[in-house]
Amino acid sequence: MRKPLIAGNWKMNGSRASIKELLDGIKAGIDEVKTAEVAVCPPFVYLADVQQQLSGTPIAWGGQNLSTEEKGAFTGEIAASMLLDFGCKYVIVGHSERRTLYGEDDAVVAVKYGVARQAGLKPILCIGETLEEREKGITEDVIARQLNAVIEKEGVAALGDGVIAYEPVWAIGTGKTATPEQAQAVHGFIRNLIADKDAAVAEQVRIQYGGSMNAANAAELLSMPDIDGGLIGGASLKAEDFLTICRAAG
Repeated sequence: MRKPLIAGNWKMNGSRASIKELLDGIKAGIDEVKTAEVAVCPPFVYLADVQQQLSGTPIAWGGQNLSTEEKGAFTGEIAASMLLDFGCKYVIVGHSERRTLYGEDDAVVAVKYGVARQAGLKPILCIGETLEEREKGITEDVIARQLNAVIEKEGVAALGDGVIAYEPVWAIGTGKTATPEQAQAVHGFIRNLIADKDAAVAEQVRIQYGGSMNAANAAELLSMPDIDGGLIGGASLKAEDFLTICRAAG
C-alpha cells in the first residue's frame, strides 16, 4: 500500500513571521493526520527557520530546486549538499515554472533528478502538459517524453527513489483543476508506462497530483486509485486548508 504524500510548495512566498504562524498552525493540527506523510518546501532562505520549527515533528521539509553541480562558481545556485545540511528530505525538480520561466529542459531535469537521488535526497519529479498540448491531444506524448528522459538517464529503478508529481500546467494557479477522472487517466497512464518497464517499481512509486488541489476538491481527487497525494501550491500557505487536504489523504 502506497503511503500518500502531501507536500506544500510555498514558491516565492512568505516571511519569517508568516512562516512561523503557518507552521504553528500546521503543527497544531498534524496529529489529526493519520495516514499521509506531510512535507513543506519553503524558499531556500527560510530552510533554517523551518528546520528549527519542525525538528522533532512528523513533518518533513525540502527544497524547491537544486543545482546540477556539486559546488563551484555558480552564483545564486543551491547544491544538494546544502539542502542536506539543513535536514531536507525532499527536493522538487522540473517544476513547470522552472521549465517554462527558466528554460529547464527534459535533459536538465533528468540530471537534477540524478544529482538529488545520488546525494540521498528524494526528488519530486514534476511532469505535465500545457493547455495547448492538451488541446492538441498530445498529453500522453508529452508525459512519456518527460518521464523517459529520466528513465533513459537513471534507469527505471531510480523512480522508486523519488516521487512523481503530475501537474497539468493549465491548472496551476489558474483556478482550473483537472476533473478526478482526467487526473486519474493521466496518473494511470504514468503508472502503466512504468509498469511496461518494471511492474514492481510501478506499484511502489507514489504519483502526486499537482494542479490546484485545494480543500474543496482534495477528497475527490485523492479517492482515485492512482493518485497518491498532492503537490500543493496556494492552499499550502493556509494552515487549515493544508491540513484539510492532509486529512483527506487519510
